[in-house]
Amino acid sequence: MSSRDPIWIKEPEVVEMMNLCEAIEALEAGLRLQAEGSARNMTKAHLRWDGSNTLHAVGGVFEDAQVVGTKTWAHTASGATPLLVLWDAVTGALLAVIEAFALGQLRTGAMSGVATRWMAANDANVVAIIGTGHQALSQLAAVASVRDVRIVRVWGRNPEGRRKFAAAAEALGYGFTVEIAQTVQEAASEAQIVTLVTRANEPFFTSAMAAKGTHINAVGAITPERQEFTRDVLERAGLVAADDPAAARKLSAEFGKFYTDDTWTQVRAVSDLVRAGAGRPQDCDLSVFKAMGMGLSDLALGIRLYGQAVDRGLGRPFNQPTRKQPRLGPQLSGASV
Repeated sequence: MSSRDPIWIKEPEVVEMMNLCEAIEALEAGLRLQAEGSARNMTKAHLRWDGSNTLHAVGGVFEDAQVVGTKTWAHTASGATPLLVLWDAVTGALLAVIEAFALGQLRTGAMSGVATRWMAANDANVVAIIGTGHQALSQLAAVASVRDVRIVRVWGRNPEGRRKFAAAAEALGYGFTVEIAQTVQEAASEAQIVTLVTRANEPFFTSAMAAKGTHINAVGAITPERQEFTRDVLERAGLVAADDPAAARKLSAEFGKFYTDDTWTQVRAVSDLVRAGAGRPQDCDLSVFKAMGMGLSDLALGIRLYGQAVDRGLGRPFNQPTRKQPRLGPQLSGASV
């Protein structure tokens, strides 16, 4: 793709170059290419240690753009430092390293925005946000970017967290009313879109909490030890999709406990929904979108960011790693393992 020296793109530059609406646009374009077969996703690799610490690796390739990339991060109790690395898919040359915390929030929010656009009712305007962590605000903004949201009801375990989130939500400037709920049921009551963005280990959202016609974005449980909703939610669902069905099959306890080898075809890829452009079936009781985190979506945003950085002279150049393969001799002799 390029013979220029690789660049390091920092978090502030990511925020400067891309907003959520632009992220949704870039992601939809990438998903269409995936549905057409010119972009391919690498199924997520996942390792767990020391209780709840996890290592993640996702990736993909856009063949027409000649870019391949991977994002990796270690999620620990003390935090995470995700990085997206882009290579030229023809030569293997390093193109860029992108600090990917803000990018990850944009990608995760944008994917829910895309799913909401194609799965929720067109007139949906009441939203419940369950969870007030660092991903919740971008989730709300993404939904508000594709639907004319009138009321937002928020619930989280921490009362102070609920209050701070409500203030931040109002400051987004979308003009909706924000209500603080005292229970999950109160938040979800009459909501047409429910976003679950928690780190729950036990399922807490049940079918009885969802009104007829509700669309659910299930975002929080991306590793096998986590669950957010009960089995009866999927029993009611007339439309089910995932960003990466293969990752959902491998890592989602909620999906793994419900679907069998014979029924996995019921889980559609969001890319197929984007390509079809048909929207929600009129007779659909519930729809469920399962977000696992997909490398191809990070890459779609990363390619757009890389192009902008080159055009605008952003990013810090750093030395190209050697392309010559080293010959290992003495380094391997006499070593004990």
